Amino acid sequence: QVQLVESGGGLVQAGGSLRLSCAASGRTFGSYTMGWFRQAPGKEREFVAHISKSGGSTYYADSVKGRFTISRDNAKNTVYLQMNSLKSEDTAVYYCAAGRIPLTAATAYDYWGQGTQVTVSS
Repeated sequence: QVQLVESGGGLVQAGGSLRLSCAASGRTFGSYTMGWFRQAPGKEREFVAHISKSGGSTYYADSVKGRFTISRDNAKNTVYLQMNSLKSEDTAVYYCAAGRIPLTAATAYDYWGQGTQVTVSS
């Protein structure tokens, strides 16, 4: 069982930056692929980025590539999402998730956080 708690969301102007954190409980954090997803009002949850168990491999949605960076610190049981050059269309609730396989489908992830709101004003 893994419990995930996101933090770092908030209100930011377009062009600004935010860093999201996701703290995981348990001793098995390093055995999970970690992903970030987001869901805007009236839209389906969409993949943002994932990172391998060791942190050596990352993958991004085209919509965030070059602007967002996912990283992890296995010693701190934490995964991060650095978001730069934010746009109004990045406004959503952001969720972190833990899974066994690095995929973009939400169904591949077993554990989810409660989400943190990111609002980008134009």
